[in-house]
Amino acid sequence: MIRQTRELRGIPLWLLKVYLGEIGGVEQEPDIILGPGWKIKLEQLDDFQVGSIRVGQVRLELEADPAVQTALNEALDKKLLRAGG
Repeated sequence: MIRQTRELRGIPLWLLKVYLGEIGGVEQEPDIILGPGWKIKLEQLDDFQVGSIRVGQVRLELEADPAVQTALNEALDKKLLRAGG
């Protein structure tokens, strides 16, 4: 198993859970998502603050089979991509 930790900013915890569900995950326990060949633990962190600007952040701890890790990260990165506007 490969272990990876990411801190994601600007996405609410509930929406991250929706995205993980769309790529095959099922919430087994609060903030534990299981998918085919992977497990993710989510943790809501204190807001990230720069000056007067605050954004939410979530820590994602991934355990995955090496064969699925790259595809899982690519699928999640596509969901997390935001365009400016």
